[in-house]
Amino acid sequence: MAKAASLQPLIDLMQDRVDDATRALGALVSAEQDAKSKLQLLVQYREEYVARFHDAGTQGVSLAVWRNYQVFIDRIDQAIAQQRAAVAASELRTAEGQAEWLHQRNKLKAIDTLFHKRQEGERLVENKRDQKFQDEFAARRFKPE
Repeated sequence: MAKAASLQPLIDLMQDRVDDATRALGALVSAEQDAKSKLQLLVQYREEYVARFHDAGTQGVSLAVWRNYQVFIDRIDQAIAQQRAAVAASELRTAEGQAEWLHQRNKLKAIDTLFHKRQEGERLVENKRDQKFQDEFAARRFKPE
């Protein structure tokens, strides 16, 4: 089993890489969710502000107040656009993190499969050796003298 055991440090290293990729992916997913939450809050805030603007407009507002509402809504729209770009960038980073995690996991699976194949091969060789020993022992034991 020495050949199969020689792969164990590599398996441990690959498992560490998979664990690191898993943690990194978790952080990326969390950051993406945060970015989406911020976007949702901005959109909700805009809707509420527009509703207030509409309510104020029905009661009559001065041109200066109307202009201030418009300027503020434009700023919210800019913030929403920036946050949408941040969400898109975050989604891209998450997809890249997912691809890296998958890559590391597949490498670990390949090495693990090789390890198990080597273990099975070594077990078969050992079984054949044991069977040969037992056959020789049985042949000597029952051999007429």
